[in-house]
Amino acid sequence: MLKVAAYCRVSTDNDDQKNSLESQKRYFEEYIQRNPDWEFVNIYPDEGISGTSTKKRIQFNNMIRDAKSGKIDRIITKEVSRFARNTVDTLQYTRELKSIGVGVLFINDNINTLDSDDELRLTIMASIAQEESRKTSERVKWGQKRRMEQGVVFGRNILGYHLKNGVLTINEEEAALVRHIYNKYLEGKGLHIIAKELQAEGYKTKNGNSEWTNKSIRTILQNEKYVGDLLQKKTITPDFLTHHKKYNNGEEEMVYIRDHHEPIIDRKTFDFVQAEFKRKSENYKDTKTKHSNRYAFSGKINCGCCGRRYVAHFKKRNDGSKRKIWNCYNKVKNGIPHEVNGEIIGCDNKDIGNDILESAVLQALNEISVDKNAIISKVTKIVTDVLRNKEREQYNFKRTEQAIERLEAKKLKNIDAYYDNLISENDFKRLTEQYQAEIDSLNHELQAERDKIAVIENKDGFIDEICSVINSLASFDVFDDSITKEVLDKIIVHSKYNIEVYLKGIKDSIFFTDKEKILDNKYLCQ
Repeated sequence: MLKVAAYCRVSTDNDDQKNSLESQKRYFEEYIQRNPDWEFVNIYPDEGISGTSTKKRIQFNNMIRDAKSGKIDRIITKEVSRFARNTVDTLQYTRELKSIGVGVLFINDNINTLDSDDELRLTIMASIAQEESRKTSERVKWGQKRRMEQGVVFGRNILGYHLKNGVLTINEEEAALVRHIYNKYLEGKGLHIIAKELQAEGYKTKNGNSEWTNKSIRTILQNEKYVGDLLQKKTITPDFLTHHKKYNNGEEEMVYIRDHHEPIIDRKTFDFVQAEFKRKSENYKDTKTKHSNRYAFSGKINCGCCGRRYVAHFKKRNDGSKRKIWNCYNKVKNGIPHEVNGEIIGCDNKDIGNDILESAVLQALNEISVDKNAIISKVTKIVTDVLRNKEREQYNFKRTEQAIERLEAKKLKNIDAYYDNLISENDFKRLTEQYQAEIDSLNHELQAERDKIAVIENKDGFIDEICSVINSLASFDVFDDSITKEVLDKIIVHSKYNIEVYLKGIKDSIFFTDKEKILDNKYLCQ
């Protein structure tokens, strides 16, 4: 007897569809039991799941696993569109099943995948099902957009509002927290400070979490719903097969309705907050490059206790000067380890001076085995060979100078033609600019060749200068920010004098610092 199972699916979970699913299950069970050569195995029902992808269809995937393990010989289903609306998935799974002797019978379409001539029909039916799915997706998106334009709200509950049947109403208790957050920002507090204070004050997020983040605060402060406006289609689903969402960066038109619902924040306050965000963003863009290059260690120091990054700040010495210090961000944000709502947060790792880190990097660089003489010899040979090749090149200065003279003559003729009314003013300007651009290019070429000759004539001095630079770079006697940025991979700080240094390009090598060397005047400048 053949072990037979059935697969059925409905794409929504409303009551009508649930009734339909129950009807399908009864139908398939009776259908299998009426055949004396079949043994009923199971019904695999997926409820409220789209057919465009099989990834989230739990029962479908269970059925495929059972078939591969030998529990099923035949699978019956109503039609191709119930099995999958993705042509690729349909063919992939039916072929996999066929390769192990398991056939799929599509009752309404009269297709049996074990029949040799039915794959073409299956391909056609699967393609039709996929196209129908695409059309359905377009119809749904069109209908959603029309409802959005009518003011129906799609999405989920946000802090401060209830969302029911597409209508937003204020949740007064949560609205007070929203106003509290805006007031903190108006006081000049940053996102990090606001998040830290809310956590200390015991406030919970909309999802009930006790930990607030900069991102969650920013989202609240920039959400147009709090001023009573509604912006929809912020995210879109470009591919109806994968259903993956992405931010709408102009691919589809958004829907914006002003004064759509009762606001929590007045418009004057909201506009001021947005202006502040814009101002800070512009200042950040202006200083981003400068700030990112400010410190050689930025983003490269990790805490050996909790794994978080180290951040820089300055401490004032007694003489008024400042010393750069690095601290674990977890400690800066949360303090020493303590329990909050059953979770341990914070870190007790020590801060570390920038001079200590510089000393650690110098130690690592000087532990690298470098044959300076070999490097200098190799680079010298390369430079010498290049200069000799340049000596052999014969640049035709006379030909270039003659070309410039001809262009100058054309410029003069162009002037005469203009004053004799032989050409228009526009032609005069265009030709003058063209001749001058060609002259400038040739003069630049001449100067470049003269510079090359000067280098060649001073070949020995040039080679000595290169050797001197290589020698100083290979010595690592003085800390250099630019070199460190290029060669340093990361630093792990376990304690003040227990530091691991990792350098780029040196695999499986960790340089452990030596306290005595760190305090050596050769490396450390207080």
